[in-house]
Amino acid sequence: MKKKIVILGPAYPYRGGLASFNERLALQFLNEGHEVVIYTFTLQYPNFLFPGKTQYSTGTAPENLKIERKVSSVNPFNWLKIGRELRKLKPDFLLFRFWLPFMGPCFGSIARLVKKNKHTKVIALIDNIIPHEKRTGDKPFTNYFLKTIDGFITMSSVVQKDLEKFDQGKPRFNTVHPIYDNFGAIISREKALTALNLDPNFRYLLFFGIIRDYKGLDLLLEAFSKINRKELGLKLLVAGEYYANEDKYQQLITSLKLNDDVIVVNNYIDDKEVGNYFCASDLVAQPYKNATQSGVTQIAYHYETPMIVTNVGGLPEMVPNQKVGYVVEVNSIDIKEAIEKFYQENKIAEFKLNLEEEKQKYSWEIMTSGILNLSEKI
Repeated sequence: MKKKIVILGPAYPYRGGLASFNERLALQFLNEGHEVVIYTFTLQYPNFLFPGKTQYSTGTAPENLKIERKVSSVNPFNWLKIGRELRKLKPDFLLFRFWLPFMGPCFGSIARLVKKNKHTKVIALIDNIIPHEKRTGDKPFTNYFLKTIDGFITMSSVVQKDLEKFDQGKPRFNTVHPIYDNFGAIISREKALTALNLDPNFRYLLFFGIIRDYKGLDLLLEAFSKINRKELGLKLLVAGEYYANEDKYQQLITSLKLNDDVIVVNNYIDDKEVGNYFCASDLVAQPYKNATQSGVTQIAYHYETPMIVTNVGGLPEMVPNQKVGYVVEVNSIDIKEAIEKFYQENKIAEFKLNLEEEKQKYSWEIMTSGILNLSEKI
């Protein structure tokens, strides 16, 4: 049955994994015959709260999607306006993308007004309940939002358990994080290396995405310093913008004598370039110190690039150990040993074959089906 759906969260012209996810989800609903509009931000974060170079995409708007840029995260008068507008629009359900307590007052206020139409069901697709980097106000802001929600979607058992600390009674559904298949097709290693101007005589280990301290780049650098890199012909490719102290990591690279073996691309990687990094690399390392689920893992699945992840959050659920990669403990020794094992046992072809099979579990149809089923139970 055709549904009228509003998704409220990041989308173009904002950049990042959340925006890409929301756009891809909207496209899936659209392809299934539903009416979909994304409400995104006029102001997402005040500049003083945003650690990166820019919040905005340099690409073009996605085709065939209706994106309304209307929501201010900090203006209560705007919340009243949007709440009343969506109340009158009367979607069958309003899907909030919740990833940060900062959004709680905005989202909670809008949801309260929308629900007054006695028609719209309000669902939260939750990335994090307890944020990786905690701030004052996290708990009351999250509580304010969650109290308005009719049903919840989570994408890892860790977030599902965190949700229970705030709510135990409302309907919920835990599903898999779908594959990011919107960054282009798999290309040859040779073509990817050429696009990135990388030497084909070396092998490449990839650390991908925004650099925050909890993602454990320091552990990876320590592990990499202990590997016989010359024997393996191996270089580390770090592709992502620093949201942490860049000098700290550069000093670590220098102190570990890695300047010749680590290539740092300190930029947000545009969507059209993402595939080059994954197709050029043998292995993706996610040495996270804490985590829920990870979009990087789902990009790796699409490009069939083996992974090393740490045993935190939902990562072990997503990466079957010694089938599509390795699950290791959060320390540089275990990370080092997994990298060496991967190359010494020549696991590339085996893991890639397993990835091709395993990624069938992560379709967008599973996500949309779960959301639609939840909406019927509310």
